[in-house]
Amino acid sequence: MEVLELYELSYSDLLLVSSNNVSLEELERVELSTKAIMEALGPMGPGLLSITDVPNAAALRRNLLPLARKLALMDPNHRKLILKDHKLGSDVPLKNPDRKVSSFNMQIKYSNDFEDTHVNSEHESVSGFDNLGNGFRELGICMMELGLRLARICDRAIGGQELEQSLLESGTAKARLIHYHSVLEKTILVQEARPKKAVSSKRIRIGDEVKRSGGDDSSNLWQQWHYDYGIFTVLTAPLFILASNAQASEEREEECAYPNGHTYLQIFDPSKKNVFMVKASPESFIIQVGESADIISRGKLRATLHSVARPPKFEHLSRETFVLFLQPAWNKTFSTEDYPMNQISGTSKEIKCDDESESRRITEGIQKIVPPLAMRLKNGMTFADFSRETTKQYYGGTGLQSNK
Repeated sequence: MEVLELYELSYSDLLLVSSNNVSLEELERVELSTKAIMEALGPMGPGLLSITDVPNAAALRRNLLPLARKLALMDPNHRKLILKDHKLGSDVPLKNPDRKVSSFNMQIKYSNDFEDTHVNSEHESVSGFDNLGNGFRELGICMMELGLRLARICDRAIGGQELEQSLLESGTAKARLIHYHSVLEKTILVQEARPKKAVSSKRIRIGDEVKRSGGDDSSNLWQQWHYDYGIFTVLTAPLFILASNAQASEEREEECAYPNGHTYLQIFDPSKKNVFMVKASPESFIIQVGESADIISRGKLRATLHSVARPPKFEHLSRETFVLFLQPAWNKTFSTEDYPMNQISGTSKEIKCDDESESRRITEGIQKIVPPLAMRLKNGMTFADFSRETTKQYYGGTGLQSNK
């Protein structure tokens, strides 16, 4: 698979390009950076870029990301109390032992208001969780700033203020801390959920689990192919953890380098009709375009079709990340007037591949599980209606990924 090295925008350049006061000496630098940003996020680019050298971000990331695995493997009753204390929820069925991911979420307001963040609870006995809620807010607000500044830059290049204004009118963003389970963890969770007699009589071995999944593309993915339907998705670069004992989440685990040097976020680039593995520096942020930005910009920004792959032959490896979904207000109305419907993201024309047979097989497989935007978007729809229809066509009873 080909590798995509993201365009890197330094935080200092982000501040400069999004500033309202630029000197003549800085003008050329601003123009060059703006051009590079729009090439990365525009219709002929990959639809994502990275932000580097964000102050304090490395410490915030390192403090929060390891907690994803600890929460995912914790006793369910204890986890429930900790999530309640920190006002966190989850949008995946944590009672399902066969889950590939565990995620924990919080709605974060567009403000620097940290009231009611101190937790006094008899449940705060697990080392490292005292600052869980604050960690969500601090890293989330840091990432909000990146998204808002990038929206301002794109607005100026496109003309108008609709992207940034749409985010500000929303007032909140959804933050999600995600743990991608290793093969070993998933196997043990399934075993522990079975009656004791069934477990003792028929124990699953890691090798068997890998062998069973070998011929199925979906089993080689931690997260299936999809578009995000918001404006921007801001992600921390992932953290990989290697553990030899999945039942003792606080013991014998260590951070490891990217497997084969990759993040294992992968995208489909329709302009090149190929799948690319995304490469980004470990302490950077990745920002990718969602379908709402594609619609609002009338195709001048392009939504990113993406998935998360599971590294082969790394049965003990898990992946942690923190994601912020920047969305318009629920009552935001979409117009398809002046939208290039022939270039609409997700159409069969865009996903068609004329290259090698393997690439054709992959891209045709993607087309079968990604509902075209043209089937989900209608003129005059609100964002609430669009998100509801999108969720239905992906994951509803007759959705393309309902049983994936």
